[in-house]
Formats: sequence, C-alpha cells, structure tokens
Amino acid sequence: MSTTHVPTELEALSELEISTAEELAGRFPLTPNENPASQADYEQVMSELTFGNKFTDHMAHMRWTKEEGWSERGIIPYGPLALTPGAAVLHYSQSVFEGIKAYRHADGSIWTFRPAYNAARLNHSASRLALPKVDRDDFLASLVDYVRADEKWVPTGDGTSLYLRPLLFASEEFLGVHASSVVDYYVIGSPSGPYFTSGFTGVAIWVVKGYHRAGPGGTGSAKCGGNYAASLMPQLQAAEKGFSQVCFLDTYEEKYLEELGGMNMFVVMADGTVRTPELTGVILEGGTRSAICKMLRSQGTPVREEMIALDELVAGIHSGEVAEVFACGTAAVVTPITRLANDDFDVELPVGETTKRIHKQLTDIQMGYAQDPFGWMYRLV
Repeated sequence: MSTTHVPTELEALSELEISTAEELAGRFPLTPNENPASQADYEQVMSELTFGNKFTDHMAHMRWTKEEGWSERGIIPYGPLALTPGAAVLHYSQSVFEGIKAYRHADGSIWTFRPAYNAARLNHSASRLALPKVDRDDFLASLVDYVRADEKWVPTGDGTSLYLRPLLFASEEFLGVHASSVVDYYVIGSPSGPYFTSGFTGVAIWVVKGYHRAGPGGTGSAKCGGNYAASLMPQLQAAEKGFSQVCFLDTYEEKYLEELGGMNMFVVMADGTVRTPELTGVILEGGTRSAICKMLRSQGTPVREEMIALDELVAGIHSGEVAEVFACGTAAVVTPITRLANDDFDVELPVGETTKRIHKQLTDIQMGYAQDPFGWMYRLV
C-alpha cells in the first residue's frame, strides 16, 4: 500500500492563497439591529454557554437569482425569515450548510480555522444539490463582516467559540420539481461551550444496522440537511438504549464502518498506526478529519484511509490490537469513543493518549496556544 497521500480536491482548494480579512471587510454592509439583546440577556447567554441554543444580534445574507446572480449582500438584524409555505426548500430539501468556528485568542484577536476548506466544501455540496456556487471571497467576507458586527459574542475560554453556520437554500415559491431560481445564503452564529457537556470523558456509540444516512450515488459527501434527517430515527433509538450517537455501516453488506451521525471516525492501533474509513463518496469529507490526517502524517505517524470491517474492529479491541477509537468534527473537535455496541457485541475502550494528544495539538492551534505550521488559522478581527 502506498504511503503517499494525494490531496483531495477540497484539500487542494483549501491550500490556495486567499484574500485577507482587511481586503474583504465591508463587502457585506451593516444594517444595525435596533433591538439587540439586552445587557442582562447577553450576560446570561455568555455565562451559560451551551451549543446552538442562542444566537447573536445579526446575520449575514445575500440572494441569488437565475437572472442576476448574487446580490443584496449585507449584515442584517437576526430574526425570522419571510418564507411562504410554497418555498421550494420546504418541499424538496434543496439546502446545504457548513459548520465553522470563530475563536478568541488571548490577545483579543479573533480567528477561524481553514475557512477556504469550508468554502470549497459548501460549493461541492451546492453542486450536488443543484444550488449555485458561492464565490470564495463572498464566503470569507460574510464571515469577516458578520463576526466584526457581533464581535462581543465571541466568548473567551478553553473549549468556547462562536459557532458559525453558513447555509444555502432554495427560496423560490413553486411546487414543480426543478432546481430553484431563487436561493438565499445566510450566516448565523451561536456562542457555544463544549459540544459534549460531559467533557473529554468519552461517548458510547451504537452501531446501527438496517438504517443508512446515505447510499452510493446519493448525497453522502454533501453536507445537506437530508443526511442528518436520515440519521435521527436510529439516533433516537440509540438514545433510548443510553448511547450518545450511532455509527453507520456500508449500504450493501453492512460490514464496513462509514461515519457517525455527525462525525468521522478514527481507529488507533496498538502499533501507533491510525486508520480512518476511506472517502467513498458516501461519507462526508470532514475538515477536522483532513486536518488530523495531515497533522499526523507531518509527525511521521502512519495514517491509512481504508475500508475498516466492523468484525475486525471488534476482534481487535478484544485482542488489544486496537488501542483507541475516536470521532471528530467541527462542533466536537475530537471525542473519545469509549464504548461500541449493538445487538451482537458490547466492547469498551479507554480514553487513549493518542486521542488526548491529537485533541490538544489541534485545539492549541485553534486557540492560539501553539504555532500553526500549516497556515490553517485565518484572522477575522
């Protein structure tokens, strides 16, 4: 097996030179919110950080039409959207989104992580859902101008961030099945604490059979709402059994690992080799997954992207050949998996040192505690 990694299209696009925040600032003009959150409400939100429950005073917006392309760029007050019941997104789920974070560093500056990767993946997803692509400078500028408008909402402290949610959806009023001729783009933000409130203690995962979040030729590699909707029923069933999330298996044989409902997976072998399910077009090409692979390879750690059989994994956990399993994603960053189970097995693992080290190295870069040798961080403010 070759050890040479060929960058994926998204990785290659993320390495291209991008405009600075100063070059882009002002592309989305600010319309101030005349009724922002009260000081008391603001202080309560910032002192009780959760994930995705509270939102800031503003949002970025622009609109695309088939006739005019993208226009109406602006930072506008956060609030309800004016959609009719005939809006295409409500009927045909023509919608994609991204997840990215703004981090406040010790000197007060605000940064984000690999935004060019998110821009490239948003456009990959948009293409699969027959939505218009977003110019990379527009994507970056929407983050810059939005965060600058709501800078005070970026929290301070380990594990905290302003979670940013760019989204793109079909807003044309029609009931015919065709690509929408009107599309809206927004960026909203939620001041957030750690994704898993139990901390870095590990999660229990139910390996589901009979359900699949996506299939070959489908939308698995796109970050679209339908994939997540497909994961909710088995996740509810797993929660009833006491599990945090589900792990999906391949469509045809239900033999190989794919991903969790919202995160990619890694397996750490006892010999130090790190494995992760290969990109088959069914699973999401996670930005955190990509960063971990690059970081480990730069340190000389063997990383294998390959098919991982569930039976082999379970046997390896029993024998000790498999030392650790963890999941990763933008929201959770890195999360140890300390229990894997379904109707046929139930195995436990420790929170391993490799998992801890990867989590620390990655979050130290994001928070500005360590040097960024890869040029991943992008200054917003």
